[in-house]
Amino acid sequence: MFRGATAINMDAKGRIAIPAKYRSRFHDACANQIVVTIDLFDPCLLLFPLPQWEQLEATLDTFSNTDPNQRRIKRMLLGHASEHEIDGNGRILLPPVLREYAQLEKEVLLAGQGKTFQIWNETNWHQKIEEDVAALGEGPLDTENLPDLAF
Repeated sequence: MFRGATAINMDAKGRIAIPAKYRSRFHDACANQIVVTIDLFDPCLLLFPLPQWEQLEATLDTFSNTDPNQRRIKRMLLGHASEHEIDGNGRILLPPVLREYAQLEKEVLLAGQGKTFQIWNETNWHQKIEEDVAALGEGPLDTENLPDLAF
């Protein structure tokens, strides 16, 4: 399970280091094999351990080739998918097209999303959190499509 938000730096070559506390999880879950693609809703990237990506890919394979929206989703996710292996120093190299999409610069934020991570420009992350907090404060939360969050 990947949780929390961790500020990290991207080097001049476009490499980021996976925080040490997650490296053994990647090693155990996917032998350091990952896939990075764009997020469809926010200006960030999605980082999947290979088994989670393969599950998503199987779902995408069931999408219609004639439905315009399903074709768009497949094109965006699969067309931007980039396979990587976390190197011995815990780093991955993010391709320029993905860095540009997510507006990644030196200061990056890795946000746990359960089985995956989002990779954000740190400034954009903080702005998004402010927007989310404001939206939650505007009125009742629409829980119609949410599971029961008993806490």
